[in-house]
Amino acid sequence: MAMAYASRRVLLLFLYVLVSISSTTFGFVERSWDEAIDLANQTVSLMTMSEKIGMVRGVGQFSSRCIGNITPPSRSFSVSGLNVTIPPLCLNDGPAGVRLGGTGVTGFPPAINAASTFSRSLMNARGVAIGEEFRGKGIHVHLGPAVDLMRNPKAGRGWEGFGPDPYLSGEGTYQTITGIQSTGVSACVKHYSTYNQEHWRYGLNANSDDRTFREMYWWPFMKSVEANVSSAMCAYNQLNGTSSCHNAGLIGDEGPLRQEGFKGFMVSDWGATHDSAEDNANAGLDMEQPGDFILIGGGVFSGLQSAVNSGEVSQARLDEMVVRILTPWFRLGQDSGFPDINFDAQNPDGSGDLNENVNVRTDAHTALVRQIGSASAVLLKNNRTSGGGGLPLTKDLKTIAVVGYDAQQLDLNCAGGLNECNTGTMVIGWGSGSNNVAFTVPPIQAIQDFASSFATISTDITSNDLSGGPAVAKGKDLALVFANAMSGELGFYQIVDGNEGDRNDLNLWFKGGSLIEDVAAVCNNTVVVVHSVGPVPMSSWNNHPNITAIIYAGAPGEQTGPSLVDVLWGAVNPSGRLPFSIDDDEASYGTEIVYGLDPFPVIDYTEGVFLDYRYMESKGITPVYEFGFGLSYTEFTYSSLQSSVSSTSATFSFTLTNSGSTDGTEIPQLYLGFPTSAGEPSKVLRGFDDIFLAAGASQTVSMTISQKEMSIWDVVQQEWVVPSGTFDVYIGASIKDIRLTSSFTR
Repeated sequence: MAMAYASRRVLLLFLYVLVSISSTTFGFVERSWDEAIDLANQTVSLMTMSEKIGMVRGVGQFSSRCIGNITPPSRSFSVSGLNVTIPPLCLNDGPAGVRLGGTGVTGFPPAINAASTFSRSLMNARGVAIGEEFRGKGIHVHLGPAVDLMRNPKAGRGWEGFGPDPYLSGEGTYQTITGIQSTGVSACVKHYSTYNQEHWRYGLNANSDDRTFREMYWWPFMKSVEANVSSAMCAYNQLNGTSSCHNAGLIGDEGPLRQEGFKGFMVSDWGATHDSAEDNANAGLDMEQPGDFILIGGGVFSGLQSAVNSGEVSQARLDEMVVRILTPWFRLGQDSGFPDINFDAQNPDGSGDLNENVNVRTDAHTALVRQIGSASAVLLKNNRTSGGGGLPLTKDLKTIAVVGYDAQQLDLNCAGGLNECNTGTMVIGWGSGSNNVAFTVPPIQAIQDFASSFATISTDITSNDLSGGPAVAKGKDLALVFANAMSGELGFYQIVDGNEGDRNDLNLWFKGGSLIEDVAAVCNNTVVVVHSVGPVPMSSWNNHPNITAIIYAGAPGEQTGPSLVDVLWGAVNPSGRLPFSIDDDEASYGTEIVYGLDPFPVIDYTEGVFLDYRYMESKGITPVYEFGFGLSYTEFTYSSLQSSVSSTSATFSFTLTNSGSTDGTEIPQLYLGFPTSAGEPSKVLRGFDDIFLAAGASQTVSMTISQKEMSIWDVVQQEWVVPSGTFDVYIGASIKDIRLTSSFTR
């Protein structure tokens, strides 16, 4: 098994190198921000008023080949010896791959599974591969990453982001943006800000104090600025009483983004503008999309030219808006050699006259999706027995039952292939953050392809039949039970099984929990696989003696089946870790989804900086499975902790040893405890790594905490301040599994 895992790892690393190398072959020259700003200023100085207006306003939701386009000038400009021709800039979903871009695109795992890898290299590689496909389709602006924190585990779009922890979200944000933009495609970080539920999203008011906002919801946006993000999208909701897209304190020159050095453009979410052109433009909005969402807002920039003519919006402000839009276009070299738009979002099936449907899928991208799928699979339970129970599975198994709706192929015709139903395996949530699912390889197919040569596989249960499922599983050498829970975006999307975007509860869908219990009652070697957008209850069955293993596979993207088979039969040693805590009771998370009847509810973020494991630790709650948890087929030991503390950082080094008999990857994590006077949670994540070690091998691992990472937000001084006192350092395999401790004083 060690050899199989090592060989597959070499192959996957080779394919990862192919993805990385290909990002350097586009031939564009990345300019500095100053160079790009200068070119943008020169270009704008040559534009007419109507040409400028065309640059800042979308052409209409159903008049665009992309999810969003602008109307460019119909002529070229001579600027610094360049012949500048501006195309109809293409903005397109989604965060996990090209949406509505035809069939020749890849269904990547969403960000929540990238977070489960705890691997910066895989987060970056995913960004590179997504950027390559966006560039290949002629898309200038990738509408992602989505970095909204999973404030509540039922949040409909929680799977689009990197989970509830701001540090993990920030690292995922940074790596994704640098990966995307290495291909010459602009990233658009979203949704700014405190967009944390679907119910009433068009008008709810999120009340967050300044410190909570900065230390939690701002953190991944801060990291996006560090990554030189090209654009940012303001959210639908209000923040502290003002709609995000005309909230000057949020998006204006005095807001955090601009103050931190953001030089790109601010674009509205689709229909998130309200009131008047001057309200939005003067607050700091640079582009309105799609230009005509009248029912929920939008279309206000139709009055922008009049507002400029009347002086309500200055000519200088209009020029600035266009400069900010053109600056990243110049900076990433999109003015030369960028592919033409070759798809039609209005006719993603290829039926449109202008739809060239270029195929941007590659073998390297498929392999990467499979690698992320297996690297994000979290092994929650594994009881190996001499009788063949537990994982990895062997080829000695002769009879296998595959039970549950979630093992089957999904309905590729469901709502245009956007997975806006739950009719098979769950690979991604629904809505604008979804992607192409046409190439999904379901678990049942992958299991049959791998195991049918040595085992008889019973697959006649295609639903969560509580009588048929156990009947098929009874007496088998192995029962693989699949269950899922799904969520998505509310708005112009379907209500799926009664769930309006946000989940109604934490439960597995279609009585999945009951199915698991009933199968386990009749098969003494039951392995459970959960595909889910977030936490689900497990305590009623996770300790059942006949359940020998549990894999939380999340939302793994199109290669869900092959990536799972790799883990089940040991070609890959699981290394995924939970990017959130799993508990049965929603009260354990300290927040709620506000459903109700009030179309503009006020939601007070009274939990402050205490989300997920931070809240549970503060209340003495022990979850079923904690943040950062995940098992392996081998064992790792930690030793020899050393520290080096300076005035600006603190570095901690230790020896990590694979003390087992199987090659594997460990995810060491560093948690920081602030001085008691700081009022922070007892532990906050401030470091992690993914370390591959052959059986018996050791490696020195170093993690550095920067000055900002040991700071808190001072609301009086309006700056990051390092509190005085003793900091505790915890290094281990999860928030609960601490192996080494240290401290330092500042």
